Amino acid sequence: MSDPIRDVEVTRVTGTRTEPGSDPVVVEAPIEIRLGTTPVAVLMRTPGEDEDLVRGFALTEGIVLRPDELVAVDAVGDDRYRLVLRDDVAVDPERFRRNLSATSSCGVCGKASIDAVRIATPPIDGDVVVPRDVVAGLARRMRRHQPVFDRTGGLHAAALFGLDGTLHVVREDIGRHNAVDKAIGRRATVRWRLLDEILLVSGRVSFEIVQKAGVAGVRVVAGISAPSSLAIDLARELGIVLVAFLRDDGFSVYSGANRLG
Repeated sequence: MSDPIRDVEVTRVTGTRTEPGSDPVVVEAPIEIRLGTTPVAVLMRTPGEDEDLVRGFALTEGIVLRPDELVAVDAVGDDRYRLVLRDDVAVDPERFRRNLSATSSCGVCGKASIDAVRIATPPIDGDVVVPRDVVAGLARRMRRHQPVFDRTGGLHAAALFGLDGTLHVVREDIGRHNAVDKAIGRRATVRWRLLDEILLVSGRVSFEIVQKAGVAGVRVVAGISAPSSLAIDLARELGIVLVAFLRDDGFSVYSGANRLG
């Protein structure tokens, strides 16, 4: 596995002084995902937990509907992985193939059609009650588990918590959507769907983050920064509690405020 950090030469400028030095920086590298022999996506990601990323991508993009439809994630070369599906699972690779690589900042860029962006996700049933004191402390708890960010300052993070605040998994990546796929991919090896869990992301909450959460059955999504208009619309459509601007002393609720306890 490639290291997620690389040391690079840097010139530091302070006033009129310049000084050579070295800085640890986050690695950004492509990973190719194949279905059989057909490439279906090339993602720009930070190396590490690649199998989690591929598994989570397959689930949140609707390539497979349940974890048990995915028999294995096989490494078939450097930065190349093949999805091995159950024999009775029939998938047309062209339905998921992307015209362009997905950058680390845009997971939906380059999909073959606009229709492919909105995966069919039914509204999430259940009147989950979210304790507000639990939500308020999530960002601080996730921050303790970001070792690559601590060294580089250059990564997003995504975490899944239980409704009681139990931390299940934290994953880091240069792309927040990749971090989400890594977290969901890891958690999917334990349970599915993730109905009683909270997804926290370290930055803004976009449409795609809410979409991925909806596919996984996550009923609460929180972000450190702002939500987008489409993220709010989709959260309301799916019945997802959407929290943003999360701080220790408060937060804003854009969907499902009546389900805060």
